[in-house]
Order: sequence, then structure tokens, then C-alpha cells
Amino acid sequence: MMMRWWQNWLTGLETRWVAPAYAGGVLLGLSIALLGAAVNSMAGWLYAMGGVMIAIALINIWAAPRSLQGLQVHRQPIRPISVGEALTAEMAIENPTAQAKVLLQVRDQIPAALGELPETAIATLAPHQSHRWTYTVQPTRRGVYQWQTVTLRTAAPFGLFWCQRSRSTVAHATVYPQILPLTHCPLIDQMGIAEGSRWQAFRQAQQATQGLTRAMRPYRWGDSTRLIHWRTSARYGDLRVRELEEQTADNQVMIGLDTRDRWHPEAFEAAIVAAASLYIYSLRQQLTVALWLPHIGLLQNRHTVLAALAEVTPGQPQTQRLPAQPLIWLGSAASPPLPPGSVWVQWPATTSALLVPTAAAPTLTINPEIPLAEQLAADLQGSLATSR
Repeated sequence: MMMRWWQNWLTGLETRWVAPAYAGGVLLGLSIALLGAAVNSMAGWLYAMGGVMIAIALINIWAAPRSLQGLQVHRQPIRPISVGEALTAEMAIENPTAQAKVLLQVRDQIPAALGELPETAIATLAPHQSHRWTYTVQPTRRGVYQWQTVTLRTAAPFGLFWCQRSRSTVAHATVYPQILPLTHCPLIDQMGIAEGSRWQAFRQAQQATQGLTRAMRPYRWGDSTRLIHWRTSARYGDLRVRELEEQTADNQVMIGLDTRDRWHPEAFEAAIVAAASLYIYSLRQQLTVALWLPHIGLLQNRHTVLAALAEVTPGQPQTQRLPAQPLIWLGSAASPPLPPGSVWVQWPATTSALLVPTAAAPTLTINPEIPLAEQLAADLQGSLATSR
């Protein structure tokens, strides 16, 4: 306890003024001893040695803060990454003054969740020059992180007294959930929304001449001539095609995530990974995919979806109405009434509830003892259950 207090006191002294290094403390102790001996013995050489040591200490005390004056720090934007990838941060330490800066130590005050504090040393920073520093960390948890402090530290020129000053420069880092490398996913492929079903529905809609007109769009090669709306085409001067509701109704994958406060922490993180993996897999299959969150609603943009999954936490209140179309529902406790055709992916609270579906919708129960990627990629025959 006493040691921690002493370290905190030294750190505060170093931040506000200067703090002695080990060599600086020894030098101060010797100089005080020599001056004390000189007072007792009236020996001039003892006065001289003690005075020289005091002068060296004062030079270091005066020079260390001046070495940090004028230095500027500029950050580059940080590219979002997923858990398991390396987060790369880059910054430039600039010396706009007319004097060289030597023996610098730079430390970025990143959040503890991102790992140990990265640091680097700069031997010499010439006048009107900049030093570019790039470092990587390996995040183990998803999240949206923000920090704004870079610490500059030096003991120039003799290494006897440390001086530390902070520079404020805001950094944002988004760590997406882990994306499982799914090569196939029967949960999507066999539920009538895979690429084959999508193409078949598209072809049927192309051949259809009746149905609710969803929108008008310019003619594209391959469109059926029976879908051309001639009156609108004459008005605009180019061919316009009726886009029927059937053309897109069966092509959209809807993923819903339960954010009520009924989750085990590990199960919720697994559900986040599953949502992100199913979303990315659907994009790779060229499907129209959306994520529904109870407190936000529908999200479709890739970055928007992954960023929302990076910062979502259980316990969010539901403010949006559940979509009317079928969806893949990721939940733990009893699910709300789901639209017909939906599938419930359930994370049970205990292993004893593994085979007890509690929803009217077909239910895929996740076993926490089996890798999640294997369960999402396994054949669904016999895996889906429906309670009576």
C-alpha cells in the first residue's frame, strides 16, 4: 500500500514538474552529504564537488520540461477491425520549434481492454521534422473505444530527472464482433432465402405480369418486356419497368437480436458473433440482409450493422415494433410472438434446458459445449424442433 502511494506521488510529481530517476536520487543524496561534510570540515573541495552535483541536477531539472515544449501530436483515423484481427494505430509527433528534441518516450494511453500501453522511443527529433509512429494491438473484446491522451516523457539531457506531459488528441476505434468463416449455412440456405431460392423467385417475378407495383425503375437488359409500363416510358422518354412486390419479398434475410436483460454474458457474446456471421454470410451470398434491434429498428449498411453489434449490450428497452416478415430470431429467454416462417436460435440459460424448445416457431438450440461455427454450418435435419 505504501509502495503504491509512493509510485502515485512520483507520477503526479513527474506530471506537474519533474521526478528524480534512480540516478537523480543518488546524485541529490551525494550532493547533500558532501555539502554537509563541507560545513563540518570547512573543506573547499567538498563545497566544489557538492556544488557541481547540484548544478548538474538543476540543469536536468530545467532542461527536461523545455524538451517537451512545442511538441505536437496528430493522429490518423483508425480503420475498424473485427475481434481476432490486429488494430493498427498511426500518429505523427511533430517538432515545429527551431531546436532539436532528444531522448523522447511516447506512450499512448489506450483503454485497458485493448491491452498494454504501447510506447516508443525517439532518439532525436530534428527541428521542423516529424516522426511517424505506427503500432498494433490485438483486441480480444468487441466494442467502440475512445481515448484522447498521448503522454510525452523525457529525462534529457542526463537521464537524472523525468518529466512527463500529456497531449490531447481524440482517437476512435471500433472493434467489430468476430466473424466466423462460414462456407455454408443451412440456417439460411435451407430456409428458402439462399441464392438458389432467390434466383428462382426472381425468375418467377420476371415472368409475372400481375402483382402490386412496388416502384418504377429504368429498363435493364434481361427484364421481361411484359413488365414495361408504356405510359410512364413515353412520359420520361426511356423505357420504365414495373418492379413488382414479389420481385423482392422473398429475397431479404431478416436477423433479429433479443436485447432484453435475460442473457448470460457468454451466451450474449455468442449471439452477437452469430448475428455478425449470419449477416456477412448473407452478403456473400448476394442476399438483401437487414438486422433488427429492439431499441434501434432495422439496420442494413454493413458498417452501421457491425458498429451497432460492436456496442450493443443486454438490457436495452424495446422501442421498435417487431417486423411483420419472417426473421431469424436470436434469443435466450422466451421469445415474443414471431411472424410465421420465422426461426428461433436459442441460447438456453443452463445446459439442462438444451432440448426444451419454448417457442411455437422452429427452434435451433445452441449447445455452448460445441463450437458455434459447427452448429451454424451443420445440417438442420433433426436440429430444428417445434414445441406443441
